[in-house]
Amino acid sequence: MKISCSRIWCLVTFELLRLFTTKRGLLALSAFATIWFIILYYFVGSASSMVISPSFESMASQLFGALGLTALLDWPVAEYAIYWLVAVYFFPSFALLVCSDQFCSDKHRGTLRFITLRTTRAELVLGRYLGQLLIIAILILLTSIATTVLASVRDVTLLSASLQIGAKLSLELLIVVMPFIALMALLNNLVNSARLAIVAATLFFALGPLVLAFIQYQFGQVFYLNWLFPGEQISSILSQNNMVTSQYLLPLIQTTLLLMTSHFLMKRASL
Repeated sequence: MKISCSRIWCLVTFELLRLFTTKRGLLALSAFATIWFIILYYFVGSASSMVISPSFESMASQLFGALGLTALLDWPVAEYAIYWLVAVYFFPSFALLVCSDQFCSDKHRGTLRFITLRTTRAELVLGRYLGQLLIIAILILLTSIATTVLASVRDVTLLSASLQIGAKLSLELLIVVMPFIALMALLNNLVNSARLAIVAATLFFALGPLVLAFIQYQFGQVFYLNWLFPGEQISSILSQNNMVTSQYLLPLIQTTLLLMTSHFLMKRASL
């Protein structure tokens, strides 16, 4: 199966143009900027000041220790400790919403059939996925830069450490988000609207663990089916303590399997 990088890049750039040049995309960016201004100003900035304050040092140690997050207190940039706790849950949820319409609207308008006349279905799945991934990567990078600026305003000597931590966390966040975008690509092949895709994703994460608990109760053993759920590794990477490469291998495997399944369904779908 031949895949054209130029056609994939055309699909990627189309996704970028659809976000940055349309009213709907600019409105979504405005909402994102507003939310993150509130998060950075009222949560990251204020909470980091409390964490490094001598009067709250004991309380912060007890709170982070109870949550198993003591390693975050040793970071040289307190802003990034709070940023990480917020971003690692925010961006996967945000990706489910933003990436909910990868194919649905095109199927509804009939333009998906027109697109597949000029590109293969594998290129379509991969191009749309990479376009959404690039958008999320840009947004993650922007929030990381804003956090670096916030920390540097407090103490300019933290600039170098902020850049290093920001680059590391941005890459880790991107890996965490990857299977969530791939999941929405799969759901877009199963439902006919972006709204239904969001509903299906909500039911998947809400009812899935209950189904797994029932299966384990009935058979009395663990089948590791929880590995099918994107974000399963978040609780183990949250503390950033004793990080190993294998903890990021799971989302990469999930992404590959979800995209392969999405392509399988796309090939057999009537457009």
